[in-house]
Amino acid sequence: MNENSQDDFRFDFSNYTTVQKTELIEELMETYGESLVRLAYTYAKDWGKAEDIVQEVFLACFLKLHTFRGEASLKNWLYRIAINRCHDHVRSWSFRNIILTNRMMQFIKHHTASPELTVVKNEESIKLRTAIFQLPLKYRETFILYYHEDLSIREIGSLLDTKEATIKSRLHRARRLLELSLNKERE
Repeated sequence: MNENSQDDFRFDFSNYTTVQKTELIEELMETYGESLVRLAYTYAKDWGKAEDIVQEVFLACFLKLHTFRGEASLKNWLYRIAINRCHDHVRSWSFRNIILTNRMMQFIKHHTASPELTVVKNEESIKLRTAIFQLPLKYRETFILYYHEDLSIREIGSLLDTKEATIKSRLHRARRLLELSLNKERE
């Protein structure tokens, strides 16, 4: 399934057999699994927990596929489930009481460059990721969904059940906070 075929799945899944549902879930996992893990990581800040959350998302999708109403694409439905699971995780007692490690994901792909350039890019990347993860959750999730997941403001508004104007202001505020944080780091 490619990105353009997500609209092909806007129909009734209530008559799907277990085999058909399993095949669909496998296809969705292959198409969206990596993106959902990255999204979950922005909340959980732990790769193992992010993978657990995404497993829960696909399990919920399998169990609740018959409830899919087709008001949005399956991609948006999966993202909404993932965001809800992530919010549940962030609100959980264990998340609030565990000291989070500073393991950051590598957003940029490795390519051959001079050692000096590699070091500089890695340092800048770490500073940027650190600044992003220090943003308050409502700004961080909006920023990640917009810039990393390439979702439109309308899609983000739909996923977060928030007005588009609010999404725009959160993006603006996130950029300003990042700019302030990175400028402070340079001083």
